[in-house]
Amino acid sequence: MLIKCPWCGERDAGEFSYGGDASRPRPAEDAAEADWLAYVYDRDNPRGPHQEFWQHSHGCRQWLRLRRDTLSHEVLASGPAGEPLGDGE
Repeated sequence: MLIKCPWCGERDAGEFSYGGDASRPRPAEDAAEADWLAYVYDRDNPRGPHQEFWQHSHGCRQWLRLRRDTLSHEVLASGPAGEPLGDGE
């Protein structure tokens, strides 16, 4: 699988580390303990296009956001972690 780093260009997925689900909103700092437990431990197993955080850990070390198809592993879009990916988000 190839991942397009916004800073370094297209690289092998072995240079990256998975960082989690990018579609889940983070609870407020003062949220109830149950909300934080659900955020940290409850996981869906989506089928099809899904947004994820990845870090270019063996490259520029920047965090990025990917839209990846979990069936085919095709990377559909990528960009900086703090920015939306646009259509399909």
